Amino acid sequence: MTDPLERVRTAAAARTLPIEVRERPVANSLPEAAKLMGVTPGGVVKTLVVKRSDDTYLFALVPGDRAISWPKLRAVVGVNKLQLPDAEHALAATGYERGTITPIGSTVDWPVYADERIIGQRIAMGAGAHGYGLFVEADDLIAAYGATVADISQEKNDAASDR
Repeated sequence: MTDPLERVRTAAAARTLPIEVRERPVANSLPEAAKLMGVTPGGVVKTLVVKRSDDTYLFALVPGDRAISWPKLRAVVGVNKLQLPDAEHALAATGYERGTITPIGSTVDWPVYADERIIGQRIAMGAGAHGYGLFVEADDLIAAYGATVADISQEKNDAASDR
């Protein structure tokens, strides 16, 4: 398998998606990562790999200060069951380790679902390798991947966010 950063850059170029990859220290928390990248916690977008019951996957892009709303995401996807795979399955599905996952350059172009709150923002996200951050205009990313944009998140303090 090729270098993850090279995969990200090559995939972005193939889609004429302007990105900026920056080296950064490893962060121990979302607030720390946001500070290191010069954005708010909501400006750090988590790329979550979500498994369907038929063993296919999708990417959910959610602001870092929010959580997936499982009922909302299931409704948008049109299924009754979704789950987060373990780290080994996420790596197998994308070619990226947890904490570095991005739809850009994934080994499979899984469908992308983006929370509507990222529209119009320059966002920071995983760059495919630890110690790096990727910056991209959310609207460009959404267009490049034909992402479905919907309200798929909720506040983190809601107990339902863990289901």
